[in-house]
Amino acid sequence: MKPPPFTYHAPRDLPGALRTLAEVRGKVLAGGQSLIPMLNMRLAAPEHLVDINRVAGLDGIEAGRAGVTVGALARHADVERAGVHPLLTRALRLVAHPVIRNRGTVVGSLVHADPAAELPAVLAVLGGSVRVARWDGRVTVREVPAEEFFVGPMESAVGPGELAVSAFFPALGEGVGVAFEEVARRHGDYALAGVCAVVTPDSARVACIGVGARPVVVDLDRGAADHRGGADRGGADRGGCRDWREAAAAVRDVTDPEGDIHASAAYRRHLVGVLAERALRDAAREGAAARGA
Repeated sequence: MKPPPFTYHAPRDLPGALRTLAEVRGKVLAGGQSLIPMLNMRLAAPEHLVDINRVAGLDGIEAGRAGVTVGALARHADVERAGVHPLLTRALRLVAHPVIRNRGTVVGSLVHADPAAELPAVLAVLGGSVRVARWDGRVTVREVPAEEFFVGPMESAVGPGELAVSAFFPALGEGVGVAFEEVARRHGDYALAGVCAVVTPDSARVACIGVGARPVVVDLDRGAADHRGGADRGGADRGGCRDWREAAAAVRDVTDPEGDIHASAAYRRHLVGVLAERALRDAAREGAAARGA
């Protein structure tokens, strides 16, 4: 199929891109690995397409002591090869296939906000943020924390006329272990369910994908049911930090997946428990090895 007609814009700098977006409220084209198929299948029909690929200065990957800032045009493959963040690098290897990673962008994946995608979970479990810019007579920016960025399935906090210009992934501390586990029907498919984990000597945090409208984050050091991905709150304290089977069961219990043609809700819930235990054990083992414990 062919996409419906649209007016194409190709601004050369950030102010020009933001002015165009303010005027036409079109869709942003960066990597296009989600948008182009949606256009071709006519699941999206914007009147204006704003191609930001000629905008200079948006392809940066800046690593510092506090974390990594990834620009809006930084490709999956470039960030993966840079190896600037252990959990981000691990997650990127699970994203689709090399051909897609050569073109797709990290920030584009975040804005797409697919609840089964890996990168929103990484941003959520790390407590990162996204910088969003708009034209208001001049360039204005706002920082949106991860817990506010993912609004719902395929919906982010980027509003009409706005552009996500970068994402910030906080650094891991010394001796912290990470893991990302997922199950997909075929390699490169969106996962039926997945869990990424960050484990320190005193705490553990996971973000689950494919089992909610957005990444389901569970802080296991503050009570297993203190999660930010759904509406429910409450529940008992997890207790022993290294009882990963009990912790994984608690993670499973706070998820509320929906079934579809690929997997039932019960199977996804079971799967997320299995993956949570595996991810927590692997992350704890990695952290212990890093500390020489």
